[in-house]
Amino acid sequence: MAALMNEPAKKAGLPDREGEFVPQRIAGPVVAGVVPGQPPAVVHSAARLAYSLNVKLICAYVDITSYLSNERDDQDLLQSTGQDGTVDDVEQTSAHLREHLQAVLGKAGIRWSLLTLVGEPARALARLADSADASVIVVGTREGRVGARLEQLLLGSVAVHLTHRQARPVVVVPLAPQRRHRPKEDA
Repeated sequence: MAALMNEPAKKAGLPDREGEFVPQRIAGPVVAGVVPGQPPAVVHSAARLAYSLNVKLICAYVDITSYLSNERDDQDLLQSTGQDGTVDDVEQTSAHLREHLQAVLGKAGIRWSLLTLVGEPARALARLADSADASVIVVGTREGRVGARLEQLLLGSVAVHLTHRQARPVVVVPLAPQRRHRPKEDA
């Protein structure tokens, strides 16, 4: 009988020499940062990863117009920084995202959920990944729109912040890769 591919020489949990690496199966969910209007590439990549690992996909939308006023006993109180009705806008945005995700993932056979978080995106995604004991965080690059460039100037890159502020692997999905123009060779 042939050995399974990638079967570790030692079983996880058995005593080993100090510092010896023993691989373990990934069991935590995949956390994916999603935003309205985002191309489906991020969700597709995260879903493929969750499917391959046989884990749940947790999609998370972070509302940057709101913030947490209290973080006591895992109870987050939402405070709006905008005009009246901001919370309604957040709920409406979340509802639209849920519909979009249902259309993208509905028949894929993936266990998934959508959570709406508040605050600074990298910090909120890292906090979610910690609380869910996520295996990996998946985010997309920003597209080349003027609004996206302004947001990056004000908030910085979510992917860069995640790679520097927490210990989980981060998968960055390119949304608008720059094509290199190669000069045509003379015949």
